[in-house]
Amino acid sequence: MAHPTYYAPHGGHPGQDTLLTDRAMFTEAYAVIPKGTMRDIVTSYLPFWEDTRLWVLARPLSGFAETFSQYIMEVQPGGGSDTPETDPAAQAVLFVVEGAVTLTLEGSIHVLETGGYAYIPAGSKWALRNHTEQPARFHWVRKAYEAVPGLPKPDPIITNEQEVAPIEMPGTEGRWATTRFADPQDLRHDMHVNIVTFEPGGVIPFAETHVMEHGLYVLEGKAVYRLNQDWVEVEAGDFMWLRAFCPQACYAGGPGRFRYLLYKDVNRQMPLSPGGR
Repeated sequence: MAHPTYYAPHGGHPGQDTLLTDRAMFTEAYAVIPKGTMRDIVTSYLPFWEDTRLWVLARPLSGFAETFSQYIMEVQPGGGSDTPETDPAAQAVLFVVEGAVTLTLEGSIHVLETGGYAYIPAGSKWALRNHTEQPARFHWVRKAYEAVPGLPKPDPIITNEQEVAPIEMPGTEGRWATTRFADPQDLRHDMHVNIVTFEPGGVIPFAETHVMEHGLYVLEGKAVYRLNQDWVEVEAGDFMWLRAFCPQACYAGGPGRFRYLLYKDVNRQMPLSPGGR
């Protein structure tokens, strides 16, 4: 089974003859972090991770993301961590965009190759290593789990996107589909991380305006995306953040598919105290 190809940053620096003008935007309603900004100078490091650097795409911050953080991790051969998560309240989704990693989750060993997906419940004991001879790159989405009395925590999910059939949006003849890794009706989950696919010519034909906060990383292709009152060109490697209720729409003009990894918070009561969860 051939693996799909996703965009992953490799760092480096632009030359001194490169124009400064770029598509980066940061507003009260949305942000666009283009792939060209993901250079060596903006990488970060984490405690207890060996031979690893990362690009931070989103973090809880006043006027920015409120419910999640998202990293692109780059793990060199032999690198990784036996203590990757220091917050016992944090649940996680891992999605591999390049190479392969070995995930040990509660004693069970799983090899996640390109397209590999793992949901890790809060409080789990896990470790991750790159046992290959090439660097591995993967997304790590984190959210503090919002427990509900009477609902147990979700179970782990280990799969590959090629093993999950996309679900077509009604009336689109397959031009717009979503690969859902968790059952939308499973109320144990308080976040979904899915893959959305548009075939050339596919559209979101109205301005979606709803309560979920969104993080979108473009895995493949290009499109014009509506963010609040602006139409923005985006391509593979770009990241978009949308605050709750930010109007959004999309036109995927081609020539190939347009696909993105999508985070959103779901299935919980709205907090009634300012800043409360």
